[in-house]
Amino acid sequence: MNNTTNPIGLFDSGVGGTSIWKEIHNLLPNENTIYLADSRNAPYGMRPKEEILELSCKNTEFLLEQNCKMIVVACNTATTNAIKELRAKYDVPFIGIEPAIKPAASFTKTQTIGILATKGTLNSELFHKAVLNYKDIKIVEQVGHGLVKLIEEGSLESAEMKELLETYLEPMIKANIDYLVLGCSHYPYLIPQIKKILPQSVKIIDSGEAVAKQTKNVLIYQDILNTSSQRGYTTFYTNSNPAVLTNILENKYEVEEKDF
Repeated sequence: MNNTTNPIGLFDSGVGGTSIWKEIHNLLPNENTIYLADSRNAPYGMRPKEEILELSCKNTEFLLEQNCKMIVVACNTATTNAIKELRAKYDVPFIGIEPAIKPAASFTKTQTIGILATKGTLNSELFHKAVLNYKDIKIVEQVGHGLVKLIEEGSLESAEMKELLETYLEPMIKANIDYLVLGCSHYPYLIPQIKKILPQSVKIIDSGEAVAKQTKNVLIYQDILNTSSQRGYTTFYTNSNPAVLTNILENKYEVEEKDF
């Protein structure tokens, strides 16, 4: 098996990173992919940095054992807390996912943007450095306490979810945001509910498309793009109940439960 046909590995603290996987799969349908859902340890957002780093290394090593040619850290918390260390430790290209503050800050007309993310992302050094570039923009930050847990439980449409989202988004609406940045790969699954709460004028941005483009660019640059004309295979692993992941993937894929 030559290097170009080796799979791209993706990991997340659960099912959320599939929002990233979908964008990569759409852009690069011939690439083989392995997706790892560390749902047993979700959410990462409330954990200390050392633990996030430890889990990220464990996930990376599992994917490297499957001969992955590149690792996509499909989790904002893991990217902002561990990607620097992962790049230093492992000899494979890493793609990270960071909140898309840049486009929101560039396009805002009200000079006010909202960001909904995990505590781990908002508290990270990487996030603080990113925010420093936009001193003239008001950024309304909100930790999405409980959202990942509800998504992992399969409670996307629950009353509790609606209530939490209303609580988190109201202050942003009052502050007159015109862009909402989703700073967690789980959150794109909440877009239908979020749209019901936000005024129509507010645009929602997530990182998926940008991450897919960056993945393609790095594959080309590293000369490891899969040039096969065959459609790629995907393997999904979870260390928790596979039902939630199967459901999020609309029952189109097999999900294998694996202890890792």
